Amino acid sequence: MALDPRTPVLVGVGAVSQRLDDPAAALEPFALMAAACRAAADDAGDRRLLARAKLVLVPKGTWAYPDAARLIADEVGASDARTVVGDFGILQTTLVARAASAIHDGHTDVALVVGGEAKWRDLRAAITGTPAPVTAQAPTAPDELLAPKGALLSAAEIETRLVSAVGQYAMIEHARRAADGQSVADHAADVAGLWARFNVVAQANPLAWNRAPMSAEAIATPGPHNRPLATPYLKWHNSQWNVDQAACLILCSAEAARAAGVPLDRWVFPASVAWSDHMVALTDRAALHRAPGFALAGRAALAAAGIGIDDVAHIDLYSCFPIAVRTQVMELGLDAGRPLTVTGGMTFAGGPLNNYVLQSTAAMAAVLRADPDAHGMVTAISAMITKQAVSLWSCRPPVSAFAALDVSSEVAAVTPTATVRAAGAGSAEVATYTVLHDGAGAPERAVVLALRPDGSRAIAVSAEHAAAMAHGEWCARVVKLDGAGGFRI
Repeated sequence: MALDPRTPVLVGVGAVSQRLDDPAAALEPFALMAAACRAAADDAGDRRLLARAKLVLVPKGTWAYPDAARLIADEVGASDARTVVGDFGILQTTLVARAASAIHDGHTDVALVVGGEAKWRDLRAAITGTPAPVTAQAPTAPDELLAPKGALLSAAEIETRLVSAVGQYAMIEHARRAADGQSVADHAADVAGLWARFNVVAQANPLAWNRAPMSAEAIATPGPHNRPLATPYLKWHNSQWNVDQAACLILCSAEAARAAGVPLDRWVFPASVAWSDHMVALTDRAALHRAPGFALAGRAALAAAGIGIDDVAHIDLYSCFPIAVRTQVMELGLDAGRPLTVTGGMTFAGGPLNNYVLQSTAAMAAVLRADPDAHGMVTAISAMITKQAVSLWSCRPPVSAFAALDVSSEVAAVTPTATVRAAGAGSAEVATYTVLHDGAGAPERAVVLALRPDGSRAIAVSAEHAAAMAHGEWCARVVKLDGAGGFRI
């Protein structure tokens, strides 16, 4: 069957990393992103592709550029390109789907998806007191700003300061352990073993931020260099965002790729992308440890590609915390013992904020080029497993047209919610919990999500009981709510 000339294809990938102690000598985020664009063009074999881009998409970072996509477009000679910035809360995969769909629908022939961070540079500047100059962009706005439709955090979570990602993911982790009926010790060993397997992959990844070998015992053991953050998580369970990393994906129509002379062995096809934008704050979810969006997105993406999960040879699961990976394994029906990352994951390969999916997709392209008959899966998460996405890739032309599938309404239909209210003193059962630690690793605040006899929930906090609750099992234990946001054990 002849290939449709509008078929989107990934022709160039570039991933760059810098680790300089002198922040004045290090590239700022915009310059890192520009370097990634040039690397991607070199990967495709033609830098002229950059100037042909009519669409530049960038996920928002910690930087302050009002339109980083415009900076990139001007830098690479694509000044007439349309710019799109995805704000926090927008799946990074959404930008890839936008680019591929624009090509498929004939709106553009070449699109760039690029993102990057220089948090290590920022950290070194703060430590050394050395200025780290940043380009001052004139006040402007992207042609399109994608923003989430809904709140990432509930009012109750904000009021009780349950706002950190590590705290919320830790609570999901405890809920999953309780649902599985697993002991605290067995759970800790399983999680550390999972992360140790990710570390082995990172050791072989030349672009990984941290390639130092780390055993399961080292990952599970608190210490000066592995302080507790939020039980059960220590530093080396956590995505590491103090990195200087950027990545660029160049997507073209098949027709444009041929015209540019991109060798066929560089082509990687996006077969399908499926995602859910349905948003429910963590403590409002009836099933705290489930994420039906992954099951439905995975099913939709696989069906559109005409394959089953067992046909996917290579996988990179979004890996901000262990429970993110464990949830995806459960919902996608994966064998937990199989390789689940091609980078080494966000703890070891690096977790540049709102940009990791571009890194993992670039790495997946390299893997598939070396195994051209295989399929690869890349997943994405936004917020606290609030949104979910699955994309499928292969070097073999897809059996059907590229599919971009929004399963949000289906996810909404199968995602029950619960009532959270502050008022009401009395006994309640702990559904899940965590203990948040201070910067020195000392227990600071215990946070519980407790279930009242009437079925309602309450978020309650206690500094008094933080040390006691940092150890042992507290799920299903009874606490005394004071009706004013506190509790006693």
